[in-house]
Amino acid sequence: MDNLQLEEELLDEIVTNQGKSLAEHSQDQPILLVFLRHFGCTFCREALGDIAARRGFFQEQGAEIILVHMSDFQTAEKYFKEYKLSGITHISDPNCTYYKHFGLMKGSFKQLFGLKSWMRGYEAGIKKGVGIGKMLGDGFQMPGVFVIDNNEVREQFIHKYPSDQPDYDNLLACCTFPERV
Repeated sequence: MDNLQLEEELLDEIVTNQGKSLAEHSQDQPILLVFLRHFGCTFCREALGDIAARRGFFQEQGAEIILVHMSDFQTAEKYFKEYKLSGITHISDPNCTYYKHFGLMKGSFKQLFGLKSWMRGYEAGIKKGVGIGKMLGDGFQMPGVFVIDNNEVREQFIHKYPSDQPDYDNLLACCTFPERV
Protein backbone atom coordinates (compact mmCIF):
# COMPACT_ATOMS: atom_id res chain seq x y z
CA MET A 1 0.00 0.00 0.00
CA ASP A 2 1.25 3.48 -0.80
CA ASN A 3 1.03 5.23 2.52
CA LEU A 4 -0.98 8.43 2.36
CA GLN A 5 0.65 11.12 4.44
CA LEU A 6 -1.88 13.54 5.86
CA GLU A 7 -0.94 16.41 8.08
CA GLU A 8 -2.41 16.14 11.54
CA GLU A 9 -3.80 19.67 11.13
CA LEU A 10 -6.05 18.41 8.33
CA LEU A 11 -7.51 15.72 10.58
CA ASP A 12 -8.11 18.41 13.20
CA GLU A 13 -9.80 20.62 10.59
CA ILE A 14 -12.28 18.02 9.32
CA VAL A 15 -15.30 18.10 11.62
CA THR A 16 -18.19 15.63 11.63
CA ASN A 17 -21.89 16.31 12.11
CA GLN A 18 -21.29 15.54 15.81
CA GLY A 19 -18.89 18.49 16.14
CA LYS A 20 -15.81 16.32 16.73
CA SER A 21 -12.74 16.41 14.52
CA LEU A 22 -11.60 13.38 12.56
CA ALA A 23 -8.47 13.40 14.72
CA GLU A 24 -10.57 13.12 17.89
CA HIS A 25 -12.62 10.27 16.43
CA SER A 26 -9.48 8.38 15.37
CA GLN A 27 -8.04 8.60 18.88
CA ASP A 28 -11.16 6.99 20.30
CA GLN A 29 -11.23 4.01 17.93
CA PRO A 30 -10.23 3.04 14.38
CA ILE A 31 -12.31 4.77 11.71
CA LEU A 32 -13.58 3.36 8.47
CA LEU A 33 -13.76 6.62 6.51
CA VAL A 34 -15.89 6.12 3.39
CA PHE A 35 -15.91 8.81 0.70
CA LEU A 36 -19.14 8.36 -1.26
CA ARG A 37 -20.11 9.33 -4.77
CA HIS A 38 -23.22 11.50 -5.20
CA PHE A 39 -26.42 10.11 -3.66
CA GLY A 40 -28.10 9.53 -7.03
CA CYS A 41 -25.29 7.20 -8.12
CA THR A 42 -26.23 3.53 -8.30
CA PHE A 43 -22.90 2.54 -6.77
CA CYS A 44 -23.24 5.02 -3.90
CA ARG A 45 -26.64 3.54 -3.11
CA GLU A 46 -25.18 0.05 -3.30
CA ALA A 47 -22.36 1.07 -0.94
CA LEU A 48 -24.86 2.50 1.56
CA GLY A 49 -26.73 -0.82 1.52
CA ASP A 50 -23.50 -2.79 1.98
CA ILE A 51 -22.40 -0.57 4.87
CA ALA A 52 -25.82 -0.80 6.53
CA ALA A 53 -25.65 -4.61 6.28
CA ARG A 54 -22.18 -4.67 7.91
CA ARG A 55 -22.67 -1.80 10.39
CA GLY A 56 -23.29 -4.04 13.40
CA PHE A 57 -20.24 -6.15 12.63
CA PHE A 58 -18.02 -3.05 12.32
CA GLN A 59 -19.28 -1.77 15.65
CA GLU A 60 -18.69 -5.16 17.30
CA GLN A 61 -15.11 -5.03 15.99
CA GLY A 62 -14.65 -1.61 17.59
CA ALA A 63 -14.52 0.43 14.38
CA GLU A 64 -16.49 3.58 13.73
CA ILE A 65 -17.92 4.25 10.28
CA ILE A 66 -17.75 7.86 9.10
CA LEU A 67 -19.24 8.75 5.73
CA VAL A 68 -18.09 11.69 3.61
CA HIS A 69 -20.61 13.08 1.12
CA MET A 70 -21.15 16.06 -1.18
CA SER A 71 -24.52 17.18 0.22
CA ASP A 72 -25.67 19.24 3.17
CA PHE A 73 -26.25 17.45 6.48
CA GLN A 74 -30.06 17.40 6.23
CA THR A 75 -30.12 15.90 2.73
CA ALA A 76 -27.53 13.30 3.73
CA GLU A 77 -29.48 12.29 6.82
CA LYS A 78 -32.58 11.74 4.65
CA TYR A 79 -30.61 9.26 2.51
CA PHE A 80 -28.96 7.62 5.50
CA LYS A 81 -32.37 7.08 7.09
CA GLU A 82 -33.62 5.49 3.85
CA TYR A 83 -30.71 3.03 3.99
CA LYS A 84 -31.12 2.27 7.71
CA LEU A 85 -28.04 4.29 8.64
CA SER A 86 -29.78 6.80 10.91
CA GLY A 87 -27.45 8.33 13.44
CA ILE A 88 -24.31 7.52 11.48
CA THR A 89 -21.45 9.98 11.80
CA HIS A 90 -20.80 11.93 8.61
CA ILE A 91 -18.95 14.83 7.02
CA SER A 92 -20.32 17.28 4.47
CA ASP A 93 -17.86 18.19 1.69
CA PRO A 94 -19.84 19.82 -1.15
CA ASN A 95 -16.71 21.31 -2.74
CA CYS A 96 -14.84 17.96 -2.61
CA THR A 97 -11.97 19.60 -0.71
CA TYR A 98 -11.39 16.60 1.55
CA TYR A 99 -11.73 14.22 -1.38
CA LYS A 100 -8.77 16.03 -2.97
CA HIS A 101 -6.71 15.99 0.24
CA PHE A 102 -7.18 12.22 0.39
CA GLY A 103 -6.02 11.86 -3.22
CA LEU A 104 -9.41 11.02 -4.71
CA MET A 105 -9.55 12.23 -8.30
CA LYS A 106 -12.22 12.96 -10.86
CA GLY A 107 -13.11 9.97 -12.99
CA SER A 108 -12.32 9.78 -16.69
CA PHE A 109 -14.99 9.12 -19.30
CA LYS A 110 -13.87 5.47 -19.55
CA GLN A 111 -13.94 4.98 -15.78
CA LEU A 112 -17.41 6.47 -15.41
CA PHE A 113 -19.12 5.37 -18.63
CA GLY A 114 -17.09 2.39 -19.85
CA LEU A 115 -18.45 -1.10 -20.40
CA LYS A 116 -17.37 -2.31 -16.94
CA SER A 117 -19.34 0.45 -15.21
CA TRP A 118 -22.38 -0.11 -17.43
CA MET A 119 -22.39 -3.85 -16.74
CA ARG A 120 -22.03 -3.41 -12.98
CA GLY A 121 -24.58 -0.58 -13.10
CA TYR A 122 -27.08 -2.92 -14.70
CA GLU A 123 -26.37 -5.59 -12.08
CA ALA A 124 -26.67 -3.23 -9.12
CA GLY A 125 -29.30 -0.86 -10.45
CA ILE A 126 -31.68 -3.28 -12.15
CA LYS A 127 -31.00 -6.79 -10.83
CA LYS A 128 -30.40 -5.75 -7.20
CA GLY A 129 -33.00 -2.97 -7.45
CA VAL A 130 -30.71 -0.22 -6.15
CA GLY A 131 -31.85 2.12 -8.91
CA ILE A 132 -30.52 5.54 -9.79
CA GLY A 133 -31.54 8.95 -8.59
CA LYS A 134 -30.97 12.65 -8.99
CA MET A 135 -27.32 13.72 -9.05
CA LEU A 136 -26.51 15.54 -5.81
CA GLY A 137 -22.88 16.54 -6.04
CA ASP A 138 -20.06 16.15 -8.52
CA GLY A 139 -20.89 13.27 -10.86
CA PHE A 140 -17.22 12.92 -11.82
CA GLN A 141 -15.89 12.55 -8.27
CA MET A 142 -14.45 9.11 -7.52
CA PRO A 143 -14.97 7.41 -4.13
CA GLY A 144 -12.51 5.80 -1.75
CA VAL A 145 -12.19 4.18 1.67
CA PHE A 146 -9.55 4.80 4.35
CA VAL A 147 -8.86 3.22 7.72
CA ILE A 148 -7.55 5.83 10.16
CA ASP A 149 -6.28 4.92 13.61
CA ASN A 150 -4.62 7.37 16.00
CA ASN A 151 -4.28 10.03 13.27
CA GLU A 152 -2.60 7.60 10.87
CA VAL A 153 -3.98 6.18 7.64
CA ARG A 154 -3.43 2.46 8.11
CA GLU A 155 -5.11 1.16 4.95
CA GLN A 156 -6.87 2.52 1.89
CA PHE A 157 -8.91 1.49 -1.11
CA ILE A 158 -8.90 3.89 -4.05
CA HIS A 159 -11.57 3.03 -6.60
CA LYS A 160 -10.34 2.54 -10.17
CA TYR A 161 -13.97 2.49 -11.31
CA PRO A 162 -17.02 3.82 -9.46
CA SER A 163 -18.38 0.27 -9.65
CA ASP A 164 -15.54 -1.26 -7.59
CA GLN A 165 -16.63 -2.88 -4.34
CA PRO A 166 -14.18 -2.56 -1.46
CA ASP A 167 -13.68 -5.44 0.95
CA TYR A 168 -14.42 -3.49 4.12
CA ASP A 169 -13.58 -6.43 6.40
CA ASN A 170 -10.16 -6.88 4.80
CA LEU A 171 -9.44 -3.15 5.11
CA LEU A 172 -10.11 -3.30 8.85
CA ALA A 173 -7.86 -6.35 9.25
CA CYS A 174 -4.90 -3.95 9.52
CA CYS A 175 -6.10 -2.82 12.93
CA THR A 176 -5.92 -4.42 16.29
CA PHE A 177 -8.75 -3.34 18.50
CA PRO A 178 -7.37 -3.01 22.01
CA GLU A 179 -9.39 -1.49 24.79
CA ARG A 180 -8.80 2.25 24.72
CA VAL A 181 -8.43 4.15 27.93
